[in-house]
Amino acid sequence: MSDFLELQSPAKLNLFLHIIGRRSDGYHLLQSVFQLIDWCDTIALKLIAENTIRRINPLPSVPPEQDLVVRAAQVLKDTYQVKQGVEITLDKQIPMGAGLGGGSSNAATVLIGLNHLWQLQLDLATLCKIGLQLGADVPFFLFGKNAFVEGIGEKLQLIELESQRFLVIFPGQSIATARIFQDPQLTRNHAPITIDGLFVSPPSYTSSQFGNDCESVAMQICPEVKQALAWIEANLPGSAPRMSGSGSSVFTVLDQDQTPAALERKLQNLPSGWVGRIVGGLNKNPAYNLISSEKL
Repeated sequence: MSDFLELQSPAKLNLFLHIIGRRSDGYHLLQSVFQLIDWCDTIALKLIAENTIRRINPLPSVPPEQDLVVRAAQVLKDTYQVKQGVEITLDKQIPMGAGLGGGSSNAATVLIGLNHLWQLQLDLATLCKIGLQLGADVPFFLFGKNAFVEGIGEKLQLIELESQRFLVIFPGQSIATARIFQDPQLTRNHAPITIDGLFVSPPSYTSSQFGNDCESVAMQICPEVKQALAWIEANLPGSAPRMSGSGSSVFTVLDQDQTPAALERKLQNLPSGWVGRIVGGLNKNPAYNLISSEKL
């Protein structure tokens, strides 16, 4: 059994995000389609003799007690009384506070990797219960495939999505998810959609039938969101850009005739601090084969 594992930790896009209610405990009920994309962090896990969790390159802006990578490892270690330690290295490429699920993906990747290295043989349901303690999006990344998502993020149904390319822009400013969901102006009563319609006649998620209920609030909190949407509209006329998650990243679907080279030249003129990337949709988490082999 190897004592080392390196895994890709992918981002996601919310092709739409509707908030349909709120639970008595304050958690919001949503409907969304989550699309995995090939914008990835890299996580390396190495077992060590010391009975501790060692973070090699902690993020300067994240206190250790809030670091989802460390928290994921710690909760797994404590719950199953693992006596072996681990050294964790994270090569961070996905922007934080961007609505791309990077932190949740990192937590899920650590759970998947350590379940394998520590030979815990936990099933998917068990891992998802642990993951939900860490964040509402973590179960999706454990599920490992594109999904129609309901509840607070824990109800997942496999959905097949056509192969697409996207332009994603992070406008240099992060938005705290809690700030969006605590805003009194946030729409919380979107009419639920019927899931049957998504499977019988797959819709265009860029149509006016869908949207992101967090977008208008995010634009008030972070003007750069509005500026990024406007940049896409100006440089890709006829596109239908939308914010992902609770922001601040925005994206649009690229047509087949939009050449990456021409678009890459335009991205060189983005405002200072912005990040633009052409990404492809993924059908499954890069760690999915590991998940399958563990019969999660």
